[in-house]
Amino acid sequence: MTQRDDASPSGDLLGQALAALRTRESWSAFTGAVPEGPTWDEAVAEFTTLQGSTLELVGHPGIPTLQTDEVSPYTREPLRISYPRARVEELLDAAQQASPSLARLDPETRIALCVAIIERLFAQNNLLGVAAMHTTGQGRGMSLSGSGTNALDRGLEAVAMAHEALSRAPRTAEWTGVFGDATVALEKSYRLVPLGTAAVVACASFPAWNVYPAVLANLATGNPVVLKPHPSSVLQMALAVRTMREVLVAYGVDADAVLLATDSMETPNTQELVTAPRTRIVDFTGSAGFGSWIEANATQARVYTETSGVNAVVIDSFEDEGRSIRAIAGAVGLFSAQMCTAPQNIYVPETGIRTADGILSPDEFAQRLTAAISDIADAPRRAGAVMGAIQSDRTVTDVAALAGSLGDAVVRPAVPYPHADFPAARTLTPLVAFIDQDDQERRGGECFGPVVFLIRTPDARAGLQQATSDARTHGAISAFLYSTDEDLIDDAIDAYAEAGAALTINVTGAMPINFSAAFSDFHVSGLNPAGNATLTDESFIAGRYRITQSRRPARNSKGPVLK
Repeated sequence: MTQRDDASPSGDLLGQALAALRTRESWSAFTGAVPEGPTWDEAVAEFTTLQGSTLELVGHPGIPTLQTDEVSPYTREPLRISYPRARVEELLDAAQQASPSLARLDPETRIALCVAIIERLFAQNNLLGVAAMHTTGQGRGMSLSGSGTNALDRGLEAVAMAHEALSRAPRTAEWTGVFGDATVALEKSYRLVPLGTAAVVACASFPAWNVYPAVLANLATGNPVVLKPHPSSVLQMALAVRTMREVLVAYGVDADAVLLATDSMETPNTQELVTAPRTRIVDFTGSAGFGSWIEANATQARVYTETSGVNAVVIDSFEDEGRSIRAIAGAVGLFSAQMCTAPQNIYVPETGIRTADGILSPDEFAQRLTAAISDIADAPRRAGAVMGAIQSDRTVTDVAALAGSLGDAVVRPAVPYPHADFPAARTLTPLVAFIDQDDQERRGGECFGPVVFLIRTPDARAGLQQATSDARTHGAISAFLYSTDEDLIDDAIDAYAEAGAALTINVTGAMPINFSAAFSDFHVSGLNPAGNATLTDESFIAGRYRITQSRRPARNSKGPVLK
């Protein structure tokens, strides 16, 4: 295991990141580090001051406009913050004008700029965390880690991967070739050319985790960025853009190399932005439906997507029944399943689950799972830390409608829990229900939010076959297996590798089973409909730039030169 010895993210950050990238061992740039910026209490006070004000982005195009869609999931009160709002063409004009100042930096300087952005964002981690809480609904811990240090680690991972790719490209070469009786000596020069303006489209419930690596991958390769936040979840992204622009200026780059594209639910601008001829790269996180639309229509751009999938748990047998069930309950409850890695479909053998104490029937498993969920939900402080709040009213409405359609199949209703610190918080505990294996409409689509379907199958292998088939057809990012049968485990590893979902086997304990670690876990395979981009492999970097060349006769040669 590799961990930082010092308590500051400064120092040879890039070197340590590169080492972690190559070994895939456990490492974080921020383990034990304390942000230099505001404390949590100071950040809360600053957040209070921001409400009802205008967030200024110095020199940013547009007119300050009230963001009416932004409402805290904890207080149910509008944030009443105004952000600059500009037309798409204005933003693309500004990005185009800023582009040369970014592109002219050599790759090493752009990498250093990106590392500086990461360090400055970490210094503001408490303020960004408060903003994440009151826009996404994440709990305090998750807003500081998942939307803070973990997201920054993913960003640094992308920067390190960009360094690896860019550093392999030659700058010059001396070339000789023999043509008949003549030897030709040439000087060749190579240039890394950015692809062009990137539109980075964020989701509402977990924007930073995908935005940071996308923005930094684009900046590292010389592409200006127009960051498009979800209209109900702007503040954290706007604060991040403010910090990024400050760092750009410090490096002599036009601040408009990073821009904020705000809109509203009533008058959205995402389709116009991603299909504009001058948008050459699109990074999208969000629903599968809109992701597919972008892939089909943004044909002028290189498109990177992470959308949604149908993540499954296949159960065969438990080595430790209690710990396994608590692990599953924790995963379905974590941030009220408003995460792309949350499990939804749980396959249970009709003949029962083998345990050390005998056979556990599907109905008994359902009872014990719901009891484990209730253990979390019935302790308000624990529930607040684990489940957080629901980002959107629509999620509550959709889950209620689903519950109504399921009738007696519901074994645990989705009900609010009382939040210990925010009495008005929009909360919801997981809905648990049995559905038939042939219920393709429910089984084969993502039900966003805290929804768990229990599906009886003839045996675990039938569950595995169905789960991997759904992953290939409908998409999946994560997958989970509980079994003491090594032959089944081997087969599941093979099946999920083909289906393109990351498989977690028999994990219990403190770590959430759907946690994805930067520098070690590859997130999204690109092999199924849940997305085409992987955090982080070289394909996430390579399409953002091209290599051009020039050549001329060697000037240091007085005659034929053979090298």
